[in-house]
Formats: sequence, C-alpha cells, structure tokens
Amino acid sequence: MSAVPLRNNKAAASSVRSVTVLGATGSIGDSTMDLLRASPERYRVEALTANSNVEALAKLAKEFSARFVAIADTSKFAELRAALAGTGTECGAGESAVIEAGARPADWVMAAVSGAAGLKPALAAVDRGAHVALANKECLVCAGDFFMQRAAKAGACILPADSEHNALFQALASGNRDELVRVIITASGGPFRTWKPADIEQATLAQALKHPNWSMGQKITIDSASMMNKGLEVIEASYLFALSPDEIDVLVHPQSIIHGMVEFSDCSVVAQLGSPDMRTPIAHCLGWPDRIKGPAAKLDLAKIGQLTFEAPDFERFPGLRLAFDSLRTGKGATTVYNAANEVAVAAFIAGKIRFGAIARLVEETLDDWIRSGNQAPLTSADDAIAVDHVARNRAAALLPQIALKAS
Repeated sequence: MSAVPLRNNKAAASSVRSVTVLGATGSIGDSTMDLLRASPERYRVEALTANSNVEALAKLAKEFSARFVAIADTSKFAELRAALAGTGTECGAGESAVIEAGARPADWVMAAVSGAAGLKPALAAVDRGAHVALANKECLVCAGDFFMQRAAKAGACILPADSEHNALFQALASGNRDELVRVIITASGGPFRTWKPADIEQATLAQALKHPNWSMGQKITIDSASMMNKGLEVIEASYLFALSPDEIDVLVHPQSIIHGMVEFSDCSVVAQLGSPDMRTPIAHCLGWPDRIKGPAAKLDLAKIGQLTFEAPDFERFPGLRLAFDSLRTGKGATTVYNAANEVAVAAFIAGKIRFGAIARLVEETLDDWIRSGNQAPLTSADDAIAVDHVARNRAAALLPQIALKAS
C-alpha cells in the first residue's frame, strides 16, 4: 500500500491540528508559518526547528507558543535558551534535538530541513505514523525506496509539498493506479530557456539567480537554471508515486501556471493549475483531506492570455538527462546525482567552475561511482548518508580537472 494516497478518502479532521515545522526559518518554513498565522483557531504548534537562526526561531516560538524548539547548531544553544527564558518552551540543540522535534506528538509535520540533515528528522515523524508534508528532496532522492517503505509500514501519510508533486497528487485523485499512463511534470525552463549553449556555459551567478517566475533560495534557483531541479523532481516523483522512469515526462511551460498533469488510459489528461506561489501546495497539505483558504493570488487566465509548451532540450540541459539515467541505474545512483550536484553548485557559487561545468561534474561523479562497482540497495538512513558522503568526496576530488577542462 502506498504511503501517498491516490484518492482523497476523507477522514474526520481534528478541530485543532497540532503542527511541527522542521526548518521553520527557511523559505518553505516562512510560507508555512504564514498559513498558520492566518488560521490560529485551526492549528497549535508543537515544535519548530532551525539550522542556526536563533533570532528568527525564538521569535516564532514566542509568537506561536511552541512547546519545543531545536537549533541544529550546538554553538547557538545558550543563546536560544536565553532568548526563550521564562516562556515555558523547551529547547534543544544538535542533530538529536532536531530528530526529537520530528518525533514529538504532532498530527502534521512539515519536513523542510534542507540537505541530508533532513532525512532522520523526517523519518522520526514517519515512524510514528504522522501526516508528513514533504519539502525535503533528499528524503526521496537519497533514500526514496526505504523512506516510502517505512512510511507505508508505519501508516504515515506522505503529502507532497513541492508545487509539481502536489499537482500530481491532486490530479492522480481522478483515477486509479492501473488506469495511469504517465505523469507530466512542468518546468519553467528557468532564465536560460532560450539561450544558446555557448552562452549557458558562460552564464554568471547573477544571471543564474534571475528566475523568471519563482522567488526561491539561492541553491534551488541555480538548480532551476540548470534544470537539475527538474531532474530531482523526476526522481522524487518516481519514488513518491511508485512510477517507472518511462511513466514520467517533463514539459517546459514558461508561464508556470500548470504545475503537473496526469494522463489516464482513456486519453484524458487532468491538470492542476494555480498562480506560482508556494503557499498554494503547502495550504493543500496543511488542510488535507480538507481544503483551507489560501492567500495566493487568484488565477486569471484571461489576463494571462496564453499558455505555451515546449519539449525539454536534453542537449542544452544535460542535468535532466542525467536524472533519468541515475534513476534507471538505481542502487545509490540518485544519491550520487544529488550529492555531486550540491558540490558543483557550491563550486559555481564560489567561482571555481563555470555554470556549464555543473552538469559535467555530476556526470563524471556518476560515471566514477558506476565504475567503482559499489552500487547496492540502500536500506537505512545511514546507508544513504554514507553514499552521500563518498559521492561528495569524489566530486570534490574531480573538481580540479573539471575546472581545468572548462578553462
């Protein structure tokens, strides 16, 4: 049985839902807290976490009367405890405290801690059968098989919080699994959609950060420019909905109005549309199985005028092709894909490699991993973290020669 329900079989919703937000001070966390702020009568905050932003975390804890807060950076614990003295809010620091936040008895958990650090806290929520709104890509890209198996075993409900996967989640409710032909993930094409390959190769950091539709963090914006982000979403969709790579397509849609589509056996295609605002999919997860009022702008198709579509260009954006390749390879390859990309993006931000070298470093790292013959199914969080660590080290070792080739 899938941990992602394909139909919204409604259950009686609690009058007040307890909520934990893992990664409360990031962009997804900000949007989640904004929605909680708008409906204080519906939600009670159990726990909040942050990486190192004590000031923002303490402010949120006081505003929402959180019962527990955790800061990942242990050096900030004394500062956090002092900021919350006399409030009655419990405090913790370090990895164990963030995991404890996930294990606290909240009905609904937003898993938005970025990177591999988000895996164990999300699993803590999964293992107690919570509703988990998943915004951390690494949980699926690095550990998708056993993450979804653990969720199904515990009876946890995984609610996709990314706009594209949430769109598929909603559209899939229109049919049964055996009626599905394919899912279609849309992509804006990013800032370099119409650029020539030679210009993409030389793109600057400032240019890569000018996304035409979405306001996001630096890493995800660069991933969107390279279409690595869409590759990560393909991998996520495969694990979330138990899809083969051949059941997933990508379609470039510059307006970012249609977020995902599902084609069924009768040739019907069901799409989810909405203004490009992350609060819409988060609101869907937060209210599920009901719907709550969202603050996003209403969709005015007459004002937009037209919706256009293009096939993705795997030659100009090889990161997308590499995602499908790693998914077909399996046995840790998607973990390597993600780790190598993070190393490559950090190197690009630091000015060590050109933009075009991001995909080359990922491809070289994947090839090296396959040649090593160390592929094996991942069966635990520690397995996934170990592969992630090895891949990062190998990508870092390959970085000088990739930089030299591009010079």
